[in-house]
Amino acid sequence: MNDILNTCLMHPGDQITLVMTRIYRRGLTTTSGGNISIMDENGDIWISPSAIDKGSLQPSDIVCIRKNGDIEGNHKPSSEFPFHKAIYKIRPDIKAIIHAHPPALVSFSIARAVPDTNIISQARQICGPVGYAEYELPGSEALGAKIAQEFTKGYKAVIMENHGTVVGGQDLMDTFQRFETLEFSARTVLYGKSVGEPAYLTDQDIDAFEAQLPPLLPEMENVTYPSDEREKRAAICKIVHRACTQGLMISSYGTISVRWKDNDFLITPTDVPRWDLQPEDIVQIKNGQREPGKLPSRSIYLHQEIYKRHPEINSIIITQPPYLMAFSVTGASFNVRTIPESWIFLQDVHTLEFGAQFACRTDIADMVSKNNPAVLIKNDCVMVTGNQLLQTFDYLEVAEFSAKSLVMCASIGKMVPISNEQVEELRKAFIKG
Repeated sequence: MNDILNTCLMHPGDQITLVMTRIYRRGLTTTSGGNISIMDENGDIWISPSAIDKGSLQPSDIVCIRKNGDIEGNHKPSSEFPFHKAIYKIRPDIKAIIHAHPPALVSFSIARAVPDTNIISQARQICGPVGYAEYELPGSEALGAKIAQEFTKGYKAVIMENHGTVVGGQDLMDTFQRFETLEFSARTVLYGKSVGEPAYLTDQDIDAFEAQLPPLLPEMENVTYPSDEREKRAAICKIVHRACTQGLMISSYGTISVRWKDNDFLITPTDVPRWDLQPEDIVQIKNGQREPGKLPSRSIYLHQEIYKRHPEINSIIITQPPYLMAFSVTGASFNVRTIPESWIFLQDVHTLEFGAQFACRTDIADMVSKNNPAVLIKNDCVMVTGNQLLQTFDYLEVAEFSAKSLVMCASIGKMVPISNEQVEELRKAFIKG
């Protein structure tokens, strides 16, 4: 099946199958765990089946419960149908629901805690505050009542005590973004606690950040799409989808740009889910103007400044890998002197204050270079640069692997870095210029 979700065109069974497959492949549910439903325009509820392998789910497996109560399908509906039905009844604005047991959110549920979504700005925007439903027997009407009660308070995401999480949205894409962003936030907090103490943004911090909308570039009058330009569009989409699959990017956040020629470049748009990005969504920037009818990433001026100052940089990735974000949200030192490859590729990775990508564009542009390709921004992102897109993605992977090693090392003992003498040997042997 094509791994692209267009909620306007796809049948509910296809949507549920696609999203469940994404969740399963990302390790956010088990073969038997989790369920997804959609309420269609007729008031019928489509839901994943009970006791069917989530790793091989097919559209024909999805069950429909008609508005009159009739059940159609080859299987029994999920045993958790009662709470889906209860939420739809009490919240007419919700048209899709995801319930699953992703490990990070289950960690909060068994600690009987709720993740603070002010850890990153878009989590507050997408998830909002999170509710908490006390334990009841799975599949019971009592559980449905308790979850529905939380949703009456305006929540769109609820932690289920000793169980997992349930999120809702206006459609399945909206719901999946909320689920993925909430799970990412939980992991960021947990990994951050391994290396330091997470610092949270205030509502005022987030509101001020969100208000920093850069002025739009003027639209170009005539656009051409030569073959080399179309090739770069396809390459960007391929790397975005790869990053999503590998957990290095989520639907709600991530920007990639590639220099096209001179200082003209291509960049991902604002408000298009990253999992579903298509070549026609990419925005062309030429002679300081944008492709008509499209909104480029809000960080466009930073990309523009970097390409202007650094002819050796031809691609930029800005994203939120969970282990790197552990260092971003705590301000803990991200020491890449772990293994030779990490230092050779990344060398020193500086950390800047939240909002720097808007307030200090020239500082960031001056900071990155061929030998210092990565920068962390507190409570926001990592930015990685490189000569070619695949090289930049490789640097991102190396940085995230290094961060993961440091997070895991924290439970064993103090990190012992490569010595200064060993670093100098690496510098003489591998670093040019």
